Amino acid sequence: MHFFKDLSLSAFTAGFVAVLVGFTSSVAIVFQAALALGATPAMVASWMWALGIGMGLCSLIPSLWLKKPVMVAWSTPGAAVLATAATAGGFGMAEGVGAFILCAVLITVAGATGWFERVMNRIPLALASALLAGVLARFGLSGFAAAQTALPLVVLMLLTYLLGKRLVPRYAVPLTLLVAIVFVAARAEFTGANIQLGLTMPVWVTPTFSLAAFISMSLPLFVVTMASQNLPGVAAIQAAGYADRRAEGGDAGIPISKVITLTGLVTLLLAPFGAFALNLSAITAAICMGPEAHSNPARRYTAAAACGAIYVVIGLFGAAITGVLTAFPKELVAAIAGLALLGTIGGALSAALKDDTHREAALITFLVTLSGVVIAGVGSAFWGVVAGGIALLVQHYGRTQPAGT
Repeated sequence: MHFFKDLSLSAFTAGFVAVLVGFTSSVAIVFQAALALGATPAMVASWMWALGIGMGLCSLIPSLWLKKPVMVAWSTPGAAVLATAATAGGFGMAEGVGAFILCAVLITVAGATGWFERVMNRIPLALASALLAGVLARFGLSGFAAAQTALPLVVLMLLTYLLGKRLVPRYAVPLTLLVAIVFVAARAEFTGANIQLGLTMPVWVTPTFSLAAFISMSLPLFVVTMASQNLPGVAAIQAAGYADRRAEGGDAGIPISKVITLTGLVTLLLAPFGAFALNLSAITAAICMGPEAHSNPARRYTAAAACGAIYVVIGLFGAAITGVLTAFPKELVAAIAGLALLGTIGGALSAALKDDTHREAALITFLVTLSGVVIAGVGSAFWGVVAGGIALLVQHYGRTQPAGT
């Protein structure tokens, strides 16, 4: 099978790091959302089952089928919206599941009609790259900020990464992760893991539909998932060179509308078990789509497939795997994420600032996105594109381009 021939240690490690970063950085928010809706411990485990299976299959199968790195994640800002709305509105799990289903219908329509992809295709590459750089730069900053509480660990990881880049560049990230794990284990700094062996059993919740839940949960969940998750997710695909370039005589790339439709349909099927919203990934996608995963872009799909396979295992053994992953110190997770994303951040910034005519607008997009500002419940990724688009409009609307440009 070609997959195993294409798979490498660096690609598998990229997949594992993507899971580690994506899971540990936001699983607490997902737990909060579930508990806010009145979830029992069995329901919380069912959420992990549904989300793990959903993310895993939506990443694994398209990646193997297309030979492109397709990365799907849960909606972290969506979970935050759910936690807030459920607490404020007093909604229960049945109404929550009804809201998940209606949100999934909206996502499916957005993908099937292709309107979201058409909007994204009108965004200049410089702004899309600046958007991605702004999203990822926060993880880069967090990686070095971790030195405030774990200076020896972060310094050791940085030195290992730099030496690895010089001596064995293809394995710099796997080597850094291995050294960090050995260092943390030697100092007994892994947190206590609550490991419960056994398969996770899904719990069905019959949905209840209400206008209040639709307005308070479905619509906000849809908006933040599209604006704060799918928007930078498409930017990651474009910046990594996996966008559909057939109109320009290039490769087919990743069919964005079809993948978004797939995330909507899978969310619809798994919503009664706790899958609240699946979407294109940005941060973890950048890890699997970047040069650290594999020097050959045609083989980076194996990193996404490995990530998907690990997510499926998490879904099947949710309680046990959750305990293992959350035992990693948060400083280790932050540092390995920052180091793994350095190449992608640099590439995105280079693409964003290369063109003089778009440089200032791209810089505005980058800074607004990096700021993390949330307005009307919508995250900075959306407002970064809005600000950059306004800058382009003000600076260039009505002007004719000089001949030869």
